[in-house]
Amino acid sequence: MVTGNLFHTRKNSWPAQEYISKSTLHLLDFDDAAPPEQAWRRKLNSHANLLKEFSVTFMEAIKMVKLGVRMWSYVREEASHGRKAPIDPFTRESCKPSATQGVPLGGMGSGSISRGFRGEFRQWQIIPGVCEPSPVMANQFSIFVSRDGGNKSFASVLAPGQHEGLGSRKRADDQGISSWGWNLNGQHSTYHALFPRAWTIYDGEPDPELKVSCRQISPFIPHDYRESSLPAAVFVYTLVNTGKERAKVSLLFTWANSIGGNSHLTGDHVNEPFIAEDGVSGVLLHHKTAKGNPPVTFAIAACETQNVSVSVLPCFGLSDGSSITAKDVWRKMVQDGQFDRENFSSGPSMPSSPGETLCAAVSASAWVEPHGKCTVAFSLAWSSPKVKFCKGSTYHRRYTKFYGASEGAAVDLAHDALTHYKRWEEEIEKWQNPVLKDEKLPEWYKFTLFNELYFLVAGGTIWIDSPLLSSNMGNDQGQSKELEYSTVKVAEVRVDCRQGAVVECKADNSYDSTSINGPNLDEQDVGDVSDENESVISFRKGNSTSALHSLTMTDQEYDNDVGRFLYLEGVEYVMWCTYDVHFYASFALLELFPRIELNIQRDFAKAVLLEDGRKVKFLAEGNWGIRKVRGAVPHDLGMHDPWHEMNAYNIHDTSKWKDLNPKFVLQVYRDFAATGDMSFGVDVWPAVRTAMEYMDQFDRDNDGLIENDGFPDQTYDTWTVHGVSAYCGCLWLAALQAAAAMALQLGDRDFAETCKRKYLKAKPAFEEKLWNGSYFNYDSGSSGNSKSIQADQLAGQWYTASSGLPSLFDDFKIKSALQKVYDFNVMKVKGGRMGAVNGMHPNGKVDETCMQSREIWTGVTYGVAATMILAGMEEEAFTTAEGIFLAGWTEEGYGYWFQTPEGWTMDGHYRSLIYMRPLSIWGMQYALTMPKAMLEAPRINIMDRIHLSPVNGGFSHNESCVRKIGTKSGCFTNTMFHCAC
Repeated sequence: MVTGNLFHTRKNSWPAQEYISKSTLHLLDFDDAAPPEQAWRRKLNSHANLLKEFSVTFMEAIKMVKLGVRMWSYVREEASHGRKAPIDPFTRESCKPSATQGVPLGGMGSGSISRGFRGEFRQWQIIPGVCEPSPVMANQFSIFVSRDGGNKSFASVLAPGQHEGLGSRKRADDQGISSWGWNLNGQHSTYHALFPRAWTIYDGEPDPELKVSCRQISPFIPHDYRESSLPAAVFVYTLVNTGKERAKVSLLFTWANSIGGNSHLTGDHVNEPFIAEDGVSGVLLHHKTAKGNPPVTFAIAACETQNVSVSVLPCFGLSDGSSITAKDVWRKMVQDGQFDRENFSSGPSMPSSPGETLCAAVSASAWVEPHGKCTVAFSLAWSSPKVKFCKGSTYHRRYTKFYGASEGAAVDLAHDALTHYKRWEEEIEKWQNPVLKDEKLPEWYKFTLFNELYFLVAGGTIWIDSPLLSSNMGNDQGQSKELEYSTVKVAEVRVDCRQGAVVECKADNSYDSTSINGPNLDEQDVGDVSDENESVISFRKGNSTSALHSLTMTDQEYDNDVGRFLYLEGVEYVMWCTYDVHFYASFALLELFPRIELNIQRDFAKAVLLEDGRKVKFLAEGNWGIRKVRGAVPHDLGMHDPWHEMNAYNIHDTSKWKDLNPKFVLQVYRDFAATGDMSFGVDVWPAVRTAMEYMDQFDRDNDGLIENDGFPDQTYDTWTVHGVSAYCGCLWLAALQAAAAMALQLGDRDFAETCKRKYLKAKPAFEEKLWNGSYFNYDSGSSGNSKSIQADQLAGQWYTASSGLPSLFDDFKIKSALQKVYDFNVMKVKGGRMGAVNGMHPNGKVDETCMQSREIWTGVTYGVAATMILAGMEEEAFTTAEGIFLAGWTEEGYGYWFQTPEGWTMDGHYRSLIYMRPLSIWGMQYALTMPKAMLEAPRINIMDRIHLSPVNGGFSHNESCVRKIGTKSGCFTNTMFHCAC
């Protein structure tokens, strides 16, 4: 933990006074209109650089040519079926990525829209797995100011200059939005971000005597599983008149009937005005999506008060043929500052024609007295109640549990956002203030910690209502496509409450693994599954029960249920809940939404016990295998049909990966220890034990350690490993310790003893093979990079320390290895201003064995920093993590704010923007705030409570039906499977 005043001497990283005058800050110092001292800042006239994507070297291209050919063929095949491949390096977006991002809008899991720091609405992710990055430039806020006497007037879009997509020149006859007043320079306007809020301060622009603050608020509230699911945001404008004349100020909110891309041109879209309670009124925009996707309804609204008048224009167009054009809208606002009141009674519009863009506008007008202040609030909400995946499964989103699935939900969402946002802010401030007011922490860390959470909204998250599909969804068109002719066999596990022990129902003290057999399996081949302690569910087309859905749920469980949650590995790597990456990112969910985190772990626990026998071609080697092997933790929960069709990743056969199963055990134990949830422990224990037993096959020489197999069989999936590796071996040691501790606490003493026996055998073997006196070698092989310094070599120790378990190694070895990483991987790369490079040779040269060894991984760097904090190396930890901030978040860096990539090279070329792993900065916060009892837990060594009896120390494979991978002459090009029981 950070001690003393280590960072007391540091200057505030982003003093507000350097961006806004003190007098303006003082004027806005009410109603939260002034931005906080701790915020990420940018001037609106800042140049938004185009980002530089990575490229492989010639030698890397030669090595990957076969993979490239197979992937090209696979991408084309998926496209021919109307599907997107999970990884597609060949298709480039028409909108080149640039340094324009800002805080996204809305809560989690109901579709997301980002908003750039200059005001543009972009990164549309309403349809699962689809991201439309281009801004919709008709979506704007504009301001119109006139003063008593009529000698001063101002009209401007509240966004600077000529944005991308707007057009390079303004024509006199143009009827579109380029005819508007794009007059804002942005020199005196600034953006301030502290997720989930953002402030844009217009310090005398466009009216020198008017100070304007726009505060953007979204309902991201930790531990609030209702409000945090809502697809809504509020924009609160605070107006301060410093002039001597009364000013009439009109704010205009315009919105296109679009979900990004070319969706506004598809036709059949309808707009209609509405008037709700409490002075809330606006326009509904009913969007009919293409390709059979569920419809979306937007609501833009404002709140009328004693001093604020609201009017609407339900429809206008962007072309000459429109009855009311964008140019007409601007002319009307300049002249009157509002629309006609009769517009509220106009009713629904005629459906738009293909090729026509349908837009709407809401105006809010107020008189601001000399030296007076006024507040005007707008809301944006969108309702897309059903989420439909590519292969047919359809679910209700989480927020429908509270607002229903009708199109009118958007009105209620917009209304409640305007009437509840002050409570949202109170809860957000209550959550953030302890960190923001902690003087021991550097300023950059405080706001980067919160701003990296943008991914939980903008990372393609999906939050569905319940594990059980709603009964009224069974007849939906395109309802969930189930695995035909397959069965699920479910074993029961109960707890003996008197002893706190896990008791398996079968008399032989074993448990059955749940299994999914391939879709071509005949019913007669399933066998007799009529045991009274087992349940059998047959899957047929039209049956809405999923293999991972709970079979029964009591009323109390339903009331307490927080639904099912998915988030993407990244917007370029479209796979849900990629587990090897969740290992790093999951600290954020555990800290802020622990019930979601436990449900994700339950999903993977059930998945461990499943088998999907459908054939898949693996692109790296070109060999075939089955989609999901029983006992193996899946790489991900799928793409086109999550929970039903797992392992969308198909570059390697991840059933052979060495990190997934240990990571599962480590995450489960960390969550079990952190929450103390015994029912969770009981639920997942069969999968934990099965996952550990599955790994026994990879101990080739019976030394207790697992060995890697000469290909990239872990999360670094281009970085080959031979023999025992620091990364996977350390994870394995930690998993043995975690499994032993969990087994002891759940009453499975035999298994606890087995794990301890293996651990005592494996630990000295690991140190003997890899410890070189100052760090652990990359692997025990004889390749040119076997002695490389891997930044992530102590990933297992990170989790051990985070879970209150005793250290895996002596403190000297832990600190020595971390110091080596700091001195070489961090400080030898541009003086520590970029993060930790993954691989470094002991001669101080970067390991360029492959593209990943020479990359700096943002999330791994945060994880290394967390490990340093837990080892008492606070100064090194914050210097290490600060490199990610300097390279990614500062104006002198590469422009990766609110789109933090998987990694970058030393010349600043990124790979995979908007990526999950950087959420691991919350691993640092977890390390800083761990309960004292957990920090001191190693003093009471739980392993010492496990007494060994004189029995064989190997795992017994007779206790569960676990598929093993058979090898052929030590080569993995062909896979053979046999049942071990």
